[in-house]
Amino acid sequence: MNRIFVFCTLILCSLGLSNALAQPKVVDKVISVIGDKVVLHSDIEEQVAYFEAQQGAIPPDARCYVLDQMMTQQLLLVQADRDSVVVEDAEVNQQVEARISHILSLMRGDEEQFEAYYGMSVSEVRDKFREDMRNQLLTQRMQAQIVEHVNVTPSEVVEYFNKIPIDSLPYFNSEVEIAELVLKPKVNEEELAKAEAKITNLRRRIVEDREDFATLAEQYSDDTGSRATGGDLGWVKRGELVPEFEAAVFRLSKNEFSKPVRTEYGYHLIQLLERRGNSVNARHILVRPEITDNDKQLVLAQMDTIRNLVLTDSLTFIQAVRKYSEDEQSKNNAGRMMNPQTGVSLFEIGDLPPEVYFAIDTMSIGDVSGPVEFDDFSGDPTYRLLLLQSRTEPHQANLQDDYDKIQNAALEEKKVMYLSEWISKRTGQTYVFVDPFYTECFLLDKWLNP
Repeated sequence: MNRIFVFCTLILCSLGLSNALAQPKVVDKVISVIGDKVVLHSDIEEQVAYFEAQQGAIPPDARCYVLDQMMTQQLLLVQADRDSVVVEDAEVNQQVEARISHILSLMRGDEEQFEAYYGMSVSEVRDKFREDMRNQLLTQRMQAQIVEHVNVTPSEVVEYFNKIPIDSLPYFNSEVEIAELVLKPKVNEEELAKAEAKITNLRRRIVEDREDFATLAEQYSDDTGSRATGGDLGWVKRGELVPEFEAAVFRLSKNEFSKPVRTEYGYHLIQLLERRGNSVNARHILVRPEITDNDKQLVLAQMDTIRNLVLTDSLTFIQAVRKYSEDEQSKNNAGRMMNPQTGVSLFEIGDLPPEVYFAIDTMSIGDVSGPVEFDDFSGDPTYRLLLLQSRTEPHQANLQDDYDKIQNAALEEKKVMYLSEWISKRTGQTYVFVDPFYTECFLLDKWLNP
């Protein structure tokens, strides 16, 4: 199997959202039908364009691989419908907002560049992402249910490793495990009062002076995702908004303005444009209170105190994490940072964020860094103390040092085989059509000859 498609075989590719939306539309044709789901010619071409943008040259049979993966996804969606698998709106929204925030960060928050790239507004892209993200999450959840009971024995791990030719054994770079303790500066009361006064004044200018909401949002809102569209959030469902915002917007009548609403992001002025059942179309202006240098110094002093407690053995680092850390994900994982690319706690040096790399570069195992500044998803300054838990030297894969990785690889291969068998069984119970142009693809045998 060509290497560029290996990572897509079991854990299906994300839908290329950040690139595929920007591709030109192709004249459409139905290429395959799985139950009541279809794969279009344009779907395949967009995914191929995404691969080309990411990987460069692709093999001649790339479209066969793409169609096989898309048909697998559609079959999983059909099964998810049958099994009533559900993905909550809040989860979809969280993933979409994280994706949009990441793309905007790569564009330095430039909404005009964002809209020029995608050819649509931020809110339109958000709506498009929601549909694709929901299907992606449903696919992943259904797939996880199918293979959840698949496991490998130690003898199967050894057998898998022994099948790998010696000259094909992977070479692992140096890897580290890191624990973190995270604290965020607290906004002082004076800055909170300034933000509240500013949003109150903007409300007065709109309600009493009849100034244009959209114009003021473009000029003053601190929400980079909606500022360029005059604060318009598009249609959102109940459960997709932070609690305080949601409670306020669902109490409003059409075209009514809220009083200042405080959330974890700051103060909002909200206008309800329309409501349909549990969905609202609203716009808002956000004013974020400023984090001052004094606020930063207070949290830095607190972190120095915590670090000294750890260094003098008054607390272990893990005890300090449980008592003080404000990052719930790592806090619930004994402080361990998780590699977002692999889902495990090991990081290759090149995968580390720059600020983390430079902090741990000269540390020994067991050392605790001083405070390291980084920006969280909201853009606020945040600080970490870092504990270097382990560091490996570069080496060729072996069972003694890399058993967990080899076990995971063996497990993934077994899951691939199990999923392929599952597909073969299900195709006999589901309507399948494939355009004759693709019937020569050897990968599609399991679809055409169940």
